[in-house]
Amino acid sequence: MTVVFVLNAGSSSVKWRLVDGETGTTIRGGVVERLGHAGADGREHGAVISTLLAGLEHERIAVIGHRVVHGGDRFAAAALITDEVEHQIDELATLAPLHNPVNLTGIRAARAAFPDIPNVAVFDTAFHRTLPAASASYALPADLVERHQIRRYGFHGISYQHVSARTAELLGRALSELRLIIFHLGNGASACAVAGGRSVETSMGMTPLEGLVMGTRAGDLDPGVLLALGRAGVAWDRLEALLTRESGLRALAGTEDMRDIHAVAAAGDARAAAALDVYHHRLRHYLGAYLAQLGGADAIVFTGGVGENAAATRAAVVSGMAGLGILIDPARNEARADGARAISDPSSPVAVLIVPTDEGLEIARQSLAAVSV
Repeated sequence: MTVVFVLNAGSSSVKWRLVDGETGTTIRGGVVERLGHAGADGREHGAVISTLLAGLEHERIAVIGHRVVHGGDRFAAAALITDEVEHQIDELATLAPLHNPVNLTGIRAARAAFPDIPNVAVFDTAFHRTLPAASASYALPADLVERHQIRRYGFHGISYQHVSARTAELLGRALSELRLIIFHLGNGASACAVAGGRSVETSMGMTPLEGLVMGTRAGDLDPGVLLALGRAGVAWDRLEALLTRESGLRALAGTEDMRDIHAVAAAGDARAAAALDVYHHRLRHYLGAYLAQLGGADAIVFTGGVGENAAATRAAVVSGMAGLGILIDPARNEARADGARAISDPSSPVAVLIVPTDEGLEIARQSLAAVSV
């Protein structure tokens, strides 16, 4: 048996799994949630990861695969981790301050604990390297763009790659002929338009700050807001904290945990209900934009912790869209079930699906491929 240890250190969680690389089955795994944010010092993540690694010392692990959020223009595919690769991931942390630092916490701990086992970085940005120039480009002076590698990179690519393939299987159609709009909704959230298995548009940009309203990130924001705050004397580090850790649902509802927000909104809390209105409005905005970009869609797919579990959010996003060929079945949507499934009305021209993501399996697959080259 070829065992892959998958370590996915996220902004507020640590997920891990031992995977049988030959069958793709999970041997065992776990998740620790609601951790402190990477923008502080990552100590909570480090303590969890150290304890985890200590319990794996007797496992016969062939390769360790790590999710890394930002690969910039430097990494177009999974990479075997060397000191130089680690250094480059560290340099890119300025573009993903909530994520690359905790990704590095896991990488450094694993390399120290298992120095003879290859470690592989699997990048969230790689899937979006197919973005056309019109989507990837910002309207800024060319010399600045080139000097600072300014472009839209996109994120959650590991998830989108897995979910796209699973959606094609569920529909019984070739991925090459499908137009998909996928919402990856968790503490971090994004949307992606996939045409023929290729990312052609996505909501996140140069950093994971652009796009949808997220747990602690505002998403789309007029740059003039930051200019006004800067002129008012707000320092750069304070602006970074504001954008990465103090905005989004946390700012609107007082918490970033969607489970809590839905619960108190259902109980009549006006602040939580207003926060959900803003959150859902942004989702519908991107759905409409991507329908236009793709010229329609074969399926709308929800994935991620919120996408897979928040029936009220799914209903809000597609409500009133029968004229666009999108019709949800309320009973199917509300039903509690595991696994990939359709929640659209059988008469709906556009399928509406829940497809659980499996970033761990995708990381394992790409990690094995990287060490087999």
